[in-house]
Amino acid sequence: MREPDLMHGEYRCVRCGPVVPLHVPAHIGAEIMASVVQRVAADGEPADRPGMPLWCPWPLPPGWTLTGVAWAGDDRVGIRATAVACAGPAPLDGGPADLIFVAEEPGVGLGSRFAGLPGPDPGPEVEEALTDPGPGHPERVPHAKIRVGGHPTPLWLVRSETDRSAYAGEARGMWLHAIAWPASAGHLLAEEVVLHDLTEWTPPELVYGAPSPYLHGQA
Repeated sequence: MREPDLMHGEYRCVRCGPVVPLHVPAHIGAEIMASVVQRVAADGEPADRPGMPLWCPWPLPPGWTLTGVAWAGDDRVGIRATAVACAGPAPLDGGPADLIFVAEEPGVGLGSRFAGLPGPDPGPEVEEALTDPGPGHPERVPHAKIRVGGHPTPLWLVRSETDRSAYAGEARGMWLHAIAWPASAGHLLAEEVVLHDLTEWTPPELVYGAPSPYLHGQA
């Protein structure tokens, strides 16, 4: 990625064109989380546009820890996407599993990046799921239904690399993505998952684990 220069005022990818930079703290803990929460919350003031949430499962599933946080943006465009990573035992076999929850404005493409796909948004696939539920499904039944900020929120399975599963939906007028490794870990979303915005309140009981290799691009 190329930084802004005399010819271009934005960060640029040689393949994709203008992009917003992704910031991922090398470590995670209560102090780092507090700093990121303050940075993200301040970006929504004054309230000229909706504040970007930091969606985190709360309470965390048994045995799970928070393993990373990130945001995409700069001083010129503000924060346009956030990501929160967590890890714990998979729901089916108890093996290691990782989840990343992404909130982003349209056109950013952070969720697609973690899903391993080109293109900025999952809109066409979500639209297809809404208009054509498939044979034997007379109604548009979501592939997962969780609670986000106190509201029931449907998520739809979208394409991804075969080593993971990816879901997409909408919350607060923004894209919401959930990407799980391995693919079977997506079954966690069939359970009673509740997402809470950490910019509204950060639970002091949060448990932090080793940094997520998926958030850091190391896996």
